[in-house]
Amino acid sequence: MNARETVSVSSPDGDSIVAEIHIDAPPERVFQALTEQAELVRWFNDASRPVHRWEMDARAGGRFRYFVDDATAARSDVSAFECRGEILEFDPPRLLSYTWVASWHADRALGTVVRWELTATAGGTRVKLIHSGLSNEHAARKDYLGGWSDTVRMLKSFSEAIHYPQQTTEPKA
Repeated sequence: MNARETVSVSSPDGDSIVAEIHIDAPPERVFQALTEQAELVRWFNDASRPVHRWEMDARAGGRFRYFVDDATAARSDVSAFECRGEILEFDPPRLLSYTWVASWHADRALGTVVRWELTATAGGTRVKLIHSGLSNEHAARKDYLGGWSDTVRMLKSFSEAIHYPQQTTEPKA
């Protein structure tokens, strides 16, 4: 496996999804993309199911939520998708975790936990996302396995291309 590929796996007990990727941008830049509302609106989005609103109060104890309305993607008798939660850990630029309460879960009151761990590397940032508490969310867990891989790839693309382009070395004359 290439160190820059996305790796996404389900834990043996079915409780967690783990997605990892390397991003060619410093941890501060990646953390900014994860926590600033204006940036989340730009990258945590899908043209086929656009996010209508993102709210983020980026601090320990703060809350977030976003809304997607797409009847063509209805799951679990839900066509208007809403996700909300409370920030549990906020340690810039290394750690962000929050509860994740999703309207498409079988148990719509159950809070799962999403944890972002950012580690500085010589070439940027190693991002590890862990979504836990999914043992009773069989359908959602299957969707998250691919969904979180797509999400970390979108984060990578946004963090590198838009705000932190690859540097090229030009020969000096």
